[in-house]
Amino acid sequence: MNITNSIVTILSVFAPLFSKPVWELAQTLITGAMLCQGLHRVAAILRTMGLQYEKTFCKYHRVLNRDKWSGLKGAKILLGMLVYLAVNLGIPIMIIVDETIERRKGA
Repeated sequence: MNITNSIVTILSVFAPLFSKPVWELAQTLITGAMLCQGLHRVAAILRTMGLQYEKTFCKYHRVLNRDKWSGLKGAKILLGMLVYLAVNLGIPIMIIVDETIERRKGA
C-alpha cells in the first residue's frame, strides 16, 4: 500500500498495539476509514481501498474481533497526541466519546 509519509508517521505511534502482520491489515483499515464515505464498515472500507475482490477478506474482519489489541491503549495514545497538539499549538479540542470501538476488544 502506498500512503503518504505524514500519514505513516502519525499512524506509526499505534503500531505497538499490534503484531506485525495485524499492523499491516490495520493500516489498510485505518487508511480506508479515513477515505471512506458513508458507513465505515469493513466491506465499505475494502471497496474504498480497491480490495473488494480480495479472496481472504475475512482477515480484515479478524483485526476487529479476534486479533489481540487494546482499544483502551489506542485511546490513551490518541488522547496523548491530542493533548500534545492542544498544548503546543494552543488549539482548543472538543472530545466526544463514542464507545462503539470499545465493544470490539479482540481476543
